Amino acid sequence: MMWRRKCAVAVAGTVLSGSIAFSGVVGSSGIAGAEPALPPPTTTEAPFTTPNTDSCPFTSSPAPAIDLSEAPAPGSTVPTAVPIPESPVGGNKLGECGVVLPDGAPVLPADIAASGWVLADAETGEVLAAKDPHGRYRPASTIKMLLALVALDELDLDTEITATAEDADAEGSAVGIGKGGKYTNRQLMQGLVMASGNDAAHALARQLGGDAAAVSKMNALAADLGALDTRTATPSGLDGPGMSSSPYDLAVIFHTALQNPTFAGLIHTETVEFPGFPKDPTIPDDQDRPGFTLANDNQLLYNYDGALGGKTGFTDDARHTYVGAAERNGRKLLVTLMGGEAKPIRPWEQAARLLDYGYALPARTTVGSLTDRSTDDATPDVTRTPSAAAPGSISAAPTATDSESDTTDRILIGAVGGVVVIALVAGAVALNRRRR
Repeated sequence: MMWRRKCAVAVAGTVLSGSIAFSGVVGSSGIAGAEPALPPPTTTEAPFTTPNTDSCPFTSSPAPAIDLSEAPAPGSTVPTAVPIPESPVGGNKLGECGVVLPDGAPVLPADIAASGWVLADAETGEVLAAKDPHGRYRPASTIKMLLALVALDELDLDTEITATAEDADAEGSAVGIGKGGKYTNRQLMQGLVMASGNDAAHALARQLGGDAAAVSKMNALAADLGALDTRTATPSGLDGPGMSSSPYDLAVIFHTALQNPTFAGLIHTETVEFPGFPKDPTIPDDQDRPGFTLANDNQLLYNYDGALGGKTGFTDDARHTYVGAAERNGRKLLVTLMGGEAKPIRPWEQAARLLDYGYALPARTTVGSLTDRSTDDATPDVTRTPSAAAPGSISAAPTATDSESDTTDRILIGAVGGVVVIALVAGAVALNRRRR
């Protein structure tokens, strides 16, 4: 039996609309035949409330897409939902869908708009508090952390490449690379992390074997890290069929990335000079584009004492996503936000409030762990059927998951006795490790 996410009973409350009723004639001129002044317009927008996830609406899949961004390519189908592990990764308390707090913890700060979040120690990996930590949400550009880790492992940062038209024309946010421009991989990484450049993501993925190869490597890394709610569909974080992650998984990925000095330096950089690119000879009167100063788009870095940096994200389907970290008095904390809105305050401000909350908690406070690998033997098996999709989840057609090609390597070989069998098992494990 796979674990069932613990659902609290949601109590419906009455929400006032905030509208104001007016009666009588306001501001009449007293002149016969004059039209009375119209009353001020009323507002019908309900006041902000933090999304309630106690009923576990995102157990298996994110909410339905509101556009065609996740429509499968002709001839293909939507992947099935990412399988649910046998037990909640990181500890049993993290299997809860609502707010998860340590005993005796103070009330949470106001105005946290994210549907799911995780607050954790960036060094020990201890989870201090969370909300719907294993809920499935779309990661948007925060998934670029996975691409960055793969690129840092495989690419030489000093290698210079020439950008193609396909790089420059990548859909979505861009750092501003241009066809024919020459960029080192270090500069592409700066554009990827500091400006969330999808053009930079395309140029890096191209060197990793193309979008499909880069996505496969990103998903393999997520599985190795224990981020079992995660399936990325694009290198940049643009939504695609089967895209999924969770606040817990982003925290695991961010915790790993922060241990990489190069990544940590990239997200902590406020400004850097970025190259321009030459004019396109096929365009009449085109001009060379000069270099420019690239500024980090993460406002936490400029406005929060001790900020180490982070990563922003947004798509229409994912809404706002965010990861950020800070250090105070020798203590490093990280926070991840998913399924959020930029109201009543911006995501980085919500992150700042949660960081403040974390620093106020006693050291060694914990409700779970980002580094506990005791559940690794519960890596999802594609032959196991995930729980029924919760209301609001994507309807998935039965088809192979992205991780199916790796599943054979992960099947546990039972001990059937004898030294020969034990030796074969050890050899298989060693081979599996080499193939990761």
